[in-house]
Amino acid sequence: MDSDRVILIVLDSVGVGALPDAAKYGDEGSNTLGNIAAAVNLKLPNLTRLGLGNIIPLRGIPPVGVPAAAWGKMASRTAGKDTTSGHWELAGLILERPFPLYPHGFPPEVIAPFAEAIGRQVLGNKPASGTVIIEELGTEHMRTGYPIVYTSADSVFQIAAHEEVIPVEELYRYCKIARKILTGEHAVGRVIARPFIGEPGHFIRTDRRQDFSLEPPQPTLLDAVTAAGLEVMAVGKIKDIFAGRGISRWIHTHDNMDGIDQTCNYMREGERGLIFTNLVDFDMRYGHRNDVAGYAAALEAFDRRLPELLAGLEGDDVLILTADHGCDPTTPSTDHSREYVPLLIYGQRIRPLNVGVRSTFADLGATVAELLGVPYRLHGKSFASMLLK
Repeated sequence: MDSDRVILIVLDSVGVGALPDAAKYGDEGSNTLGNIAAAVNLKLPNLTRLGLGNIIPLRGIPPVGVPAAAWGKMASRTAGKDTTSGHWELAGLILERPFPLYPHGFPPEVIAPFAEAIGRQVLGNKPASGTVIIEELGTEHMRTGYPIVYTSADSVFQIAAHEEVIPVEELYRYCKIARKILTGEHAVGRVIARPFIGEPGHFIRTDRRQDFSLEPPQPTLLDAVTAAGLEVMAVGKIKDIFAGRGISRWIHTHDNMDGIDQTCNYMREGERGLIFTNLVDFDMRYGHRNDVAGYAAALEAFDRRLPELLAGLEGDDVLILTADHGCDPTTPSTDHSREYVPLLIYGQRIRPLNVGVRSTFADLGATVAELLGVPYRLHGKSFASMLLK
């Protein structure tokens, strides 16, 4: 019997240990969840009950004899460790080539047409932490009106601007211009608007960030679900990551708690299909800032809200918790880390068993499709038959 709904929640960057090829990415020894647990006295009773401690050894989070959920972990087959390719692989699309990276900034053939199109020069044009570069260049930005352009170890073209210097809608227009320029060999995964407010020495990024992703080059799970006549309800930056493809309804969110609220709202509506949520705070607010205590507090805040999500499940609903990559705040790097991602699957019809180590995130996409009774001809091997009672 098909499930009426699958609620798929991505705990952005909550990785569970370095992949075998992590050293190629400079990520040997990364273990976002494991290293946080080793550094902080984590209290995650609800996730523990589901089986979080059964996935990998975690200090203070013991394995349980009979978890409430099925558990396991997944490896990525896509080359890279970014948000877009991670989510696409979860949805059955494996990239053959990684997105381009710019460790020395963007070349003239990108920057020159961008500056000409917006009628302004740019500041920065280098890899940087977002909070650091606005402190470094924010004052000059306010004096000149030039936007701050920067990248990271991920395939991103980020544009930061003070909301009183370049209004947010104008910043979004700049991002759309950049998105049109960044094609072919320079087709970065995402162009990101990074608005901020405040005064020199006290700049604060606002929650009006917006991502302008490439459109997936091939169909994904989302297309399969909508083609079957079911709803895909996107919460957080899911709509941006998939460039709106295969999405019936969507809502942007302010933070993790708002993301949980909006997920619960969609659950109460009772529509058949897929609720796909990204909770970005783990990554954006804490992982990239090497804020171990903040990351731990965010995990505990999610754990406290987990009973609401479980209580909102009806009949044959299935709740899935996973991630898209790592971002270990205990390492010197402030970038994403190449890691396994956790897998917890809960529902009345779900057997509490170990689904093992899946060789690709796409196995989850195939499984979601089978749980929903949706035709699926993409990457991945479904393990739904293992799960169902």
